[in-house]
Amino acid sequence: MKSRQRAESDHDATYEGGATRVRLQRFLADAGVASRRHAEEMVLDGRITMNDRVVDSLPAFVNPATDRVFADGQRVRPQRLTYMLLHKPKNVVATSRDPEGRRRAVDLLPPMKERLFPVGRLDAESTGALLMTNDGELTQQLTHPSYAIPKVYRAEVDGFVEASDIEQLRKGVYLAEGKARVSEVSIVHAARDRSVLEITLREGPNRQVRRMLARLNHRVRKLKRIMIGPISIKGLPAGACRHLSLKEIEELRVAIEAAKTTAAPRPRKRKRWVARDATPRDARARDGDRPRRAGADRSPQPGGVRPPSRPVGKPQSRPGSEPSQRKRRIIT
Repeated sequence: MKSRQRAESDHDATYEGGATRVRLQRFLADAGVASRRHAEEMVLDGRITMNDRVVDSLPAFVNPATDRVFADGQRVRPQRLTYMLLHKPKNVVATSRDPEGRRRAVDLLPPMKERLFPVGRLDAESTGALLMTNDGELTQQLTHPSYAIPKVYRAEVDGFVEASDIEQLRKGVYLAEGKARVSEVSIVHAARDRSVLEITLREGPNRQVRRMLARLNHRVRKLKRIMIGPISIKGLPAGACRHLSLKEIEELRVAIEAAKTTAAPRPRKRKRWVARDATPRDARARDGDRPRRAGADRSPQPGGVRPPSRPVGKPQSRPGSEPSQRKRRIIT
């Protein structure tokens, strides 16, 4: 509950005047000074001053409209939050830095003072909707698995897609990371040598659509993301971008809250039973002394007769069976 209240208080900041206050580390991150974590370190190191006073403890709040903030002696001015939708063309990488020197998504944006970052990933061979923003809070919500924002893709594949393939995509396909499934899938066009599918994902591994269809022997010719939540690229040509309207931003935030409410709980880790005095698994692997379970040593006795797996007759009390030596439940 506290984390949600904190997020809501951070979200109220618009940097357009008024008496709204935001956390100092968020203000520094949005202004491009440093990441939030690094900004916290700068505050604790006494490198930030606000209204001629050194700020060296957290939490600290700033009013971007009235307070004067300096980082290492340089004035920090508020950066207005900007939201843009880019129709990413093929052979453009959705990263801020590329060691190979390929064309980046940020290179397609018009000149502006704000420094925008791509939200999420979209491989170089794929095209379609890509959000660009300097709102770190919104970026975290759109990319975190607990929110599960739906993303709609249109895939053109080789061959005729049968009903059994659609059912298999819904049930799930095993990849290296485990079982992956789609949220929704429908056939837009089906022919002997080419089919077009519309697939909705909420979360999953990298290149999930291509890898799942490859498992079903359908090579992806073209892959285009046409929607991110309620935001569509309809009417936006490849390589072009536009600002999101206030209505679209609000609809996107509503979709985020709705997705978080309806998201399925993440699976819990399995439980196992171990003895109270059992050596931890890591220590056993390190020491090379893996204890054997009772009855594991069943080597033949003289005469070629193996010992029985369980004692015959009335069970007798064994040493160490007192309550203090019994097994206890440990969650791993």
